[in-house]
Amino acid sequence: MSDTHAQTVAFVRDTMLPAAPPPAQQAGAVRWLRENLFSGPVNTVLTLLGLAIIWFLYVAFGDWFAHSVWNADSLPECREIIAQTWGEGARGACFAVIRERWNQYVFGFYPPELYWRPVMTFGLLMVALMPVLFGASLSIRRIVLSATVALTLLAMIALGAPIVWLVFAVAVMAFAFYASETEITRLLPFSALFPLLGVWLLWGGSLWGPIFVLVGPVLGWITWRVLSPRSAMLATIMAALVTVVFWLFVAGDAAGDAQNLLPMGIPAVASSSFGGFLLSITIGVAGIALSLPLGIVLALARRSDMFLITTLAVVFIEFIRGVPLITLLFVASLLLNYFLPPGTSFDIILRVIIMVTVFAAAYMAEVIRGGLAALPKGQYEAADALGLDYWKAQRLIVLPQALKISIPGIVSTFIGMFKDTTLVTFVGLYDPLKSMSDAVRASTSWKGIYWEPYIFVGFIFFLICFGMSRYSMYLERRLQRGHR
Repeated sequence: MSDTHAQTVAFVRDTMLPAAPPPAQQAGAVRWLRENLFSGPVNTVLTLLGLAIIWFLYVAFGDWFAHSVWNADSLPECREIIAQTWGEGARGACFAVIRERWNQYVFGFYPPELYWRPVMTFGLLMVALMPVLFGASLSIRRIVLSATVALTLLAMIALGAPIVWLVFAVAVMAFAFYASETEITRLLPFSALFPLLGVWLLWGGSLWGPIFVLVGPVLGWITWRVLSPRSAMLATIMAALVTVVFWLFVAGDAAGDAQNLLPMGIPAVASSSFGGFLLSITIGVAGIALSLPLGIVLALARRSDMFLITTLAVVFIEFIRGVPLITLLFVASLLLNYFLPPGTSFDIILRVIIMVTVFAAAYMAEVIRGGLAALPKGQYEAADALGLDYWKAQRLIVLPQALKISIPGIVSTFIGMFKDTTLVTFVGLYDPLKSMSDAVRASTSWKGIYWEPYIFVGFIFFLICFGMSRYSMYLERRLQRGHR
């Protein structure tokens, strides 16, 4: 090696060149276009094809949307406005049907004077979900809570909610803000009680019914505490048995007697009055909340070492997955009453929720089983090495990892199940897509309207499903644990 250095070598610079802007093709919009739309021959062809499709859709439907009418009382009036504004032969959408009949698409045939009850129920639902869905992010909780409070209270005021219930909603949401800023787990008791509160607010009736439904698990818990020192298995079985027996044979009569002694309740609403997005969201939320734990149990049962448990789980899962959902809905609507004692009243929406939950749980079980199978064997061996029993190993080590792996499949199952709620039209319920649109078109004012209701309902379904998809992506990023 030569011992020359920079001071004695002529071609080595002793000053820095001034900063120069990057080439035009490597900065700004040009670079973005090259990397994302024209990075290669195939990508270029697909980009041009996509632009051609967008142009075709604009040419075919652009004027129809541009000539939309939002303020009219009937379809003939819409057509008259379009002809007067854009000339004879012009076409346009008549979205005035949405402005005129939005309440039917949202609430079905729910009594108009009680619209505030579903609004408050779904507002409180967001509060109940706060510690479950957004427990790790204070900023997201603030945004979601602020939007929930503003929209719920404004809608309740606009719909004429009684002052007592406005005060109740304000008190709950104020406590939610306090818990969100201090300790979000303080909201968990409200989350646990919300299913009973939500059912009571939607269907109404006596308050003693939900109270005595709550008494059942309390008696079961007392039974478990008494028997658990002797045998955990016996305590669990007896606790479940006491709860079910109380619900079946005691709760109904006790609630009736209590209502006669001390009447407490709100006006009852029949299930036949439910419809539109109120019905779809009610069935969807109930199905999502119930199918996930049931799917976890079925997945664990299918991977069990006990032959009978595994066989029963396999038969159940494969049978449900091999039968169309519409078949199960017909069973819920027509055949289930034949297997019940004479005179038994079984609410149709409850029957549909049970069948939708069972259907979704079978698919959920296979999604979660895939997550369980994806875990390395060492995770199970590590749990055994720590001396954990089966349930502690599943709760602390196995299931948290398996559920994280299964998030995309779980959310896909949720989205599919929510969209399948439109199938309830075949069992006489008014879903927002077909039955409610048919009910609107039954009016002489809107006879002949077709695409506008479908576009509106599809848009709302898209917003809800897109929200679930984005939340799943947020959850995946939050739970991502790379190998460092």
